[in-house]
Amino acid sequence: MKKRILIFILTTLVLASPSLALDRLPAFDAVDGFVPVIGSTGMVSSRHKMATKVGADILKSGGNAIDAAAAVAFALAVVHPEAGNIGGGGFMVVHTAEDHRTTTIDYREYAADLATHDIYVVDGKVDPFLSFQSRKSVGVPGTVAGMAMAVQKYGTFSLARVIEPAYKLARDGFEVGRHLERTLDTHKVKLRAAPETRAVFFKKDGKNYLYGDLLVQPDLATSLKAIMDGGVDAFYKGNIARKIVADQEKYDGIITMEDMAAYVPIERKPVFGSYKGYKIAAMPPPSSGGVHVVQMLNMLENDDIATKGHNSAATLHLYIEAMRQAYADRSLYTGDPAFFEVPVKKLTDKNYATETRALIPVDRARKSSDLAPTIGLNSESPQTTHFSVMDKWGNAVSNTYTVNYGFYEGMMAAGTGIILNNEMDDFDHLPYEPDVNGNISGKANAQEPRKRPRSSMTPTIVLKNDIPFLLTGSPGSSTIINTVFQTIMNVIEFDMNIAAASSKPRIHHEWMPDVVQVESGLNIDTINILKSMGHNIVYRAESNTYGFMTLGETASIVYKDGFFYGAHDPRNMDAGTIGLN
Repeated sequence: MKKRILIFILTTLVLASPSLALDRLPAFDAVDGFVPVIGSTGMVSSRHKMATKVGADILKSGGNAIDAAAAVAFALAVVHPEAGNIGGGGFMVVHTAEDHRTTTIDYREYAADLATHDIYVVDGKVDPFLSFQSRKSVGVPGTVAGMAMAVQKYGTFSLARVIEPAYKLARDGFEVGRHLERTLDTHKVKLRAAPETRAVFFKKDGKNYLYGDLLVQPDLATSLKAIMDGGVDAFYKGNIARKIVADQEKYDGIITMEDMAAYVPIERKPVFGSYKGYKIAAMPPPSSGGVHVVQMLNMLENDDIATKGHNSAATLHLYIEAMRQAYADRSLYTGDPAFFEVPVKKLTDKNYATETRALIPVDRARKSSDLAPTIGLNSESPQTTHFSVMDKWGNAVSNTYTVNYGFYEGMMAAGTGIILNNEMDDFDHLPYEPDVNGNISGKANAQEPRKRPRSSMTPTIVLKNDIPFLLTGSPGSSTIINTVFQTIMNVIEFDMNIAAASSKPRIHHEWMPDVVQVESGLNIDTINILKSMGHNIVYRAESNTYGFMTLGETASIVYKDGFFYGAHDPRNMDAGTIGLN
């Protein structure tokens, strides 16, 4: 039940927005006790409270949303090393208030020149060690170049200024939180096995870092200082590049100095869509996220979803079938547009959506094998992170980036403190065979030198009258697209505040395997109705190798009536959202 209120828990208000007077609080709908953080001059939401504070401090000191976003990205590389990175890559959606322009920056890793089509194939089969755990699985990192491009083109601060807070966190150390304590302990075997990560993530006596311990990363601090002093060239052409290449040579990798020096991020036009008066702006290929979020929204735009009820069997049935169609198309049609002509216009066309919507039965589940050839899939990786930033001028950034499984594989370039990605596994090494993340690709995502692998990362900005209304995104590999889709539906269709929209149980279907993953909390009667319709339901923790209970982990902002409302998925530790006033 919704209840109109003017105030909420005072401690949350004081911590998040110390200067916001009670008599200035806007009215909003609280849903089942979920309330957002409120700000009047800006908002930052990220996976780690220290990185969030870094971004908020940049805004307070006069920087814009792009400056703050880059600062958050570098800070997360220090305090959230499993996914925050300068050794990986990702995607950024940017809205600039001055000209009401929305654009994107693709800083996805790309394949080295020696990444031939058969480099991971042994006796006609893909060797998962080579494509997933070896140094050959490392793609040329894009994060540093991507952040530099964003700051140079759309920021107001220097690159050195936005890196400085991260440098200080690495140099002086930070207190280990509950999440990092648990993560380091969970993956201690692999992290101890590699001398580079053992020296960073364990104490001198070999013991684990515990909650409250000070974690100092001197090599990472040195790398960050080198970028502050020497700019992008320090990473791609200087000592950092030489150390990464030396690591590649030592462990039989494939990246050369030429590969590093040649890397450039790409500014791309977003995938645009519309849904019931709102404009959707999301990442284009090689991300598959934007295309298929728009596709699913198109399929359901003419349905009266709100009257069917939130997370009712009727609503979830339509969600599942829309997901089934989108992910079947995703498996064949999305990849790097420099190498494959992705049919974006067709996939996001409302007429195509009408045709595919007409194929959904009212009262029964379809079989995925009826949509495309049946191929089994594996589990997916959650080692990605998202953050959202908006400033008082109306500039906005929605950013998702990753190292894939790199942190858990214990790969670090000696002397750099930089966790390496293993993003090459996101390519399809043998067409139509699943990769270790459980993703199917055809020729669209076949591996080639200087090619960027397809991704599910889906940073998104929803606009109303050309002003950012909702910023959202999530980690979760192939589950990301559906997490973003459901967050948008929760806000637009069910008029939820962003805290509630971020917290409600989610579902996931990705065509193959033909199962519906659900989080705990869904009504058991709803589950039984879906089963009676022929949907194969499994609970998330039971279907995921890593035992993660949630599908995704959003960090979102809503801007409405002159106020910012922010929330991170509250079911996870050490996250942070700060509203400025």
